[in-house]
Amino acid sequence: MQFLKILFWFLLAFVAALFTYGNWTGVQINLWSGLIADVNLPLLLLVTFLLGFLPTYLYLGTVRWRLRQRLAACERLLVDQRAAPAMPAPVAAEPVVPADPTLDGRPA
Repeated sequence: MQFLKILFWFLLAFVAALFTYGNWTGVQINLWSGLIADVNLPLLLLVTFLLGFLPTYLYLGTVRWRLRQRLAACERLLVDQRAAPAMPAPVAAEPVVPADPTLDGRPA
């Protein structure tokens, strides 16, 4: 499986290198106040990809971290619950029936 991962990343890097070699042209970007930036196309595409990818990656990393923290807290609670001595079950007593107030303790 590790071989397939390495092969995949190698092929992806090869395709990126071919794209970079074939599209190494300058692109003019009009900025504020009449400034013009001359940027190579592969660099521009890399920067735009990272602008979209990094915030999502950071957000998902934060969500995973929070879920791991919650899971660890639940696991600690479960271990504590299992380690606590078991309380004996309450003995079931006969139900107490309230006395009839009309009898006043005298037989009828």
